[in-house]
Amino acid sequence: MRLGASQMQLNSWKGEWLIMELSPRSQPYAYKKPPIRAEEKLLLSRREAAQVLSISQRALDYLVATQRLPTRRIGKRVLIPVADLRRYARADHPEPLAG
Repeated sequence: MRLGASQMQLNSWKGEWLIMELSPRSQPYAYKKPPIRAEEKLLLSRREAAQVLSISQRALDYLVATQRLPTRRIGKRVLIPVADLRRYARADHPEPLAG
């Protein structure tokens, strides 16, 4: 696919070319940076933490409610430290989550 001159723009302060696409309104926008991977984050959302532990979000909420996993709050967001997730994952937990 060839790009026209209107689809490329020089980023003058870095001296790099950015590839621009036309939005539905014919306004150019630049590609966004890729999202930060979960392994690189310090805190994870409840959904991300549940995915990392391979459990449901409801099971994760139970772990948080019973204080088996510590949380941090930033505004209304409930975040779980990655270090605590790793610590929990390394330990054995023979008891069922709910019962």
